[in-house]
Amino acid sequence: MATTGTRPAAPAQTGLQELAKRHLWMHFTRHGAFDQAEVPIIVRGEGAYVWDEHGNRYLDGLSGLFCVNAGHGRSELGEAAARQVEELDFYIIWSYAHPRAIELATRLASLAPADLNRVFFTSGGSEAVESAIKLARVYHQKTGNPRKIKFITREIAYHGTTLGALAATGIPELRTPFEPLVPGGYQVPNTNSYHWPADRDPLWAAEQIEEKILFEGPETVAAVILEPLQNAGGCIPPQEGYFQRVREICDRHDVLLISDEVICAFGRLGHYFGCQRYDYLPDIITMAKALTSAYAPMGGLIASDKVAEPFMHGKEMFTHGFTFAGHPVAAAVAMANLDVFEREDLCGHVLRKQGELRDMLDSLREIPIVGDVRGDGFFHAIELVKDQETKQGFTDEESEWLLRGFLSGELFRRGLICRADDRGDPVIQLAPPLICDTEQFEEIENVLRPVLTEAWERIKG
Repeated sequence: MATTGTRPAAPAQTGLQELAKRHLWMHFTRHGAFDQAEVPIIVRGEGAYVWDEHGNRYLDGLSGLFCVNAGHGRSELGEAAARQVEELDFYIIWSYAHPRAIELATRLASLAPADLNRVFFTSGGSEAVESAIKLARVYHQKTGNPRKIKFITREIAYHGTTLGALAATGIPELRTPFEPLVPGGYQVPNTNSYHWPADRDPLWAAEQIEEKILFEGPETVAAVILEPLQNAGGCIPPQEGYFQRVREICDRHDVLLISDEVICAFGRLGHYFGCQRYDYLPDIITMAKALTSAYAPMGGLIASDKVAEPFMHGKEMFTHGFTFAGHPVAAAVAMANLDVFEREDLCGHVLRKQGELRDMLDSLREIPIVGDVRGDGFFHAIELVKDQETKQGFTDEESEWLLRGFLSGELFRRGLICRADDRGDPVIQLAPPLICDTEQFEEIENVLRPVLTEAWERIKG
């Protein structure tokens, strides 16, 4: 069962359950699931843990949603916000600037590789991807290639929920209800080699990008948008040399390479940016989530000098923006968050401890339901199968029962928050806060091992 922490939980408020069910429209949520069940109401967080309204403690094995990288309850981030409110609560960055936006942009440019020096702020990740798509299209217009409007992404990849970002998303069930989408989004195979034929060329997935560019016409393709390590589908890493090959393809066809790092930036893979983990240089990086460790909503993109240059002269401008982009309070929180990263060497901690986390997860392969373990840094997935030898998966009905009928609830009941997901093959995803260590890895195993064992026994029975 979930355990109660040493500090008392925040007092439950009378009627919260009823009010939540009546008024709160939760995102990506089957509200019918709460007809006969409670809504999980999280009331407090500290370190790697959160507590619900009943005082039960949970290891936050998903860092909120891949974003509370520095851990919960850091009062110094709140204090930075309070100081900023006293100095300047809000001002826009439309033809104006303020100190925190300038300082944060400068700091991010110093952390980003090579000539990625121009920072365009947004309010979150979908806005960052939307902005990158718009920027790529207008960049090509201003450099004499107005037909370059298409963008290529990968199957099962998730890039956001705004209409442009959704057109980049390769998950049919998320796209179909909102069609027609922004035109121009095309998908190619991802790098999940677990189900590939044994004799397939390791760079096959990279070559599919060039084939798609050639099929659509290089004169019509604006950008390729890729996560360093693909989230949806279960923490899918690239093959060695994949990104270097993609970079060559993009250069050959005058296509921008956008590294979508809404999840992978700020330590998740042991570096400030995921492209540094896999040693490639994009033209644009998108970011959000852990920029502030989710203590305030903020996102943005970092563009290379080449991409920014057409907008920096005369009467030219990028006619795009958001009211709250570069918000002074969010920027102050981001600066304080990056201070924590630097002071505690959180990226270095991930690099030092990633092997221990991976070894623990690999040890679960002895459970027959565990087919594959993949990922990097503090970002891993366990793919579930009916047969390890043949890699046979589950029917839709079996997957529904396995993930939603059993695993999600049982893992939570035992005190672990993670993601049981079937966008693609059924997986369990783990992305714990970057402060986690041996103690938390052992807690994760002590929940996963018996629950996966029980799941297998129920499946085979």
